[in-house]
Amino acid sequence: MLRLMLFRHAHADRPFDVVDHERSLSEKGLEQARRMGAYIGKQGLAPDLAIVSSARRTQQTWQEAASAGEFTATKVDEPRVYESSAGDLLEVVRAQPAEHISIMLVGHNPGMERLAAWMIGSGDLAAVARLQREFVVAGLAIISFPDDDWAQIDVQSGRLERFETPDTV
Repeated sequence: MLRLMLFRHAHADRPFDVVDHERSLSEKGLEQARRMGAYIGKQGLAPDLAIVSSARRTQQTWQEAASAGEFTATKVDEPRVYESSAGDLLEVVRAQPAEHISIMLVGHNPGMERLAAWMIGSGDLAAVARLQREFVVAGLAIISFPDDDWAQIDVQSGRLERFETPDTV
């Protein structure tokens, strides 16, 4: 069984003189990332591999979460995650080696929300309903697949185990 964790970056500032790729987390975002990281650590959800968008806010989200949760994982900075479609994100995931049974993708909307919608075929009904309303900043969707190779995962084949946000942990 494989586990894919979709972790949307935490709340970011929007200064007018900074390009989107270089936007950093706000104070609220730093707290959200730490809260989610502590949850991930306490729940034993640390991934084998973290694939993180090259954008500053996703890099900070990962760093703050991993530090607060006191976990480590192999981390890959992936520029293709920034401003990607759900299809592009799926291709990034499918290209990962089967040795990593738990992968966390740290990225952006709308791609993350659309990827989750594509991949989830079943799951906790309350979590599915919350996710369908909005994949909020610092939201974490945990999807399991019956496969043993990332190249085999397919649309609607995943089960949403949980969807957590900084307000629910």
